[in-house]
Amino acid sequence: MPTKILLAEDDANLGEMLKNYLTVKSFETDLYEDGLKALEGFRKNRYDLCILDVMMPAMDGFKLAQEIRAVNKMIPIIFLTARSMKDDVLEGFKIGADDYITKPFNMDELLFRIEAIMRRVKTDSTTPPLMYVLGKYTFDAQKQILQWDDESHKLTTKESELLKLLCDNANQILERNYALKTIWEDDNYFNARSMDVYITKLRKYFKDESTVEILNVHGKGFKLVL
Repeated sequence: MPTKILLAEDDANLGEMLKNYLTVKSFETDLYEDGLKALEGFRKNRYDLCILDVMMPAMDGFKLAQEIRAVNKMIPIIFLTARSMKDDVLEGFKIGADDYITKPFNMDELLFRIEAIMRRVKTDSTTPPLMYVLGKYTFDAQKQILQWDDESHKLTTKESELLKLLCDNANQILERNYALKTIWEDDNYFNARSMDVYITKLRKYFKDESTVEILNVHGKGFKLVL
């Protein structure tokens, strides 16, 4: 089945251009002109990936992403933004975005980002189950679930990928640039800041487990200490 994309973009000309381009590239794409209509469409249909403009009427892209995440924590999200403010990009990653692209952009760049995300999703779905024991927690890297006792927490794709890298390098230094290029495929400033956000989120999950600690190693990266 073709990859089905939800596209939320209030600029009619850009929206139609993107939809036509993605259709030519064999993606089935539904275009919505504001956040509320996009949310209604998401609840009624099955999608493999969401592309959300940040600035939209009725409901902005950040709020829409939060609503989508409440329904499906796993679906990849790419933000489109005309803003260059660093805080806006970081806000997107805090919500759990998989990527962002700043307007104006090259269509081929967007295609590259979509294909890279879908390759990761496909790889995750075909990888044998990987289980890690972290103190009183169990981490299922395939299902992206962190479990303790009878409680469980569904991790976002980025949280899961980063925690898996830390687990694979437990009690050793996970080099910052290696993690960035492995997960984000680019070690630029925005991606580095977003990784810091995810490290902070992971630390919160383990705040009540004294035997698990994620340390900053100055100038090098991070270390998961077990």
